[in-house]
Amino acid sequence: MSVHSTLRNGFQEVIYQRALEIEMADQGISFVRELEMPIYYKTQRIGTRRVDFLVENCISVELKALIQLKDVHLAQAINYLEAYNLEVGLLINFGSNSLEFKRLTNKKFNPKIQ
Repeated sequence: MSVHSTLRNGFQEVIYQRALEIEMADQGISFVRELEMPIYYKTQRIGTRRVDFLVENCISVELKALIQLKDVHLAQAINYLEAYNLEVGLLINFGSNSLEFKRLTNKKFNPKIQ
């Protein structure tokens, strides 16, 4: 990815967010950055969470700037997919020497709830 190859690792997450925002806009990709989305328990709204990027209105993109991704980061990203009822997400880590990314799927996705 050009953002990681240009900036390399070592910056805070917000720097990569800003750079990725520029890159996606240049590529003509539809997205919203830091979209506040509601979190529900059963049918009751219990809070909100901001997704780093919602791409093409259907893909959650969570960014990290860590030396190494851990299971807790994967679990967090999957929980967001379930809470937002999104089918697919990406977890991208800019903090390691080589760009790390994981494609995530929501096994509880329900297309009838949109």
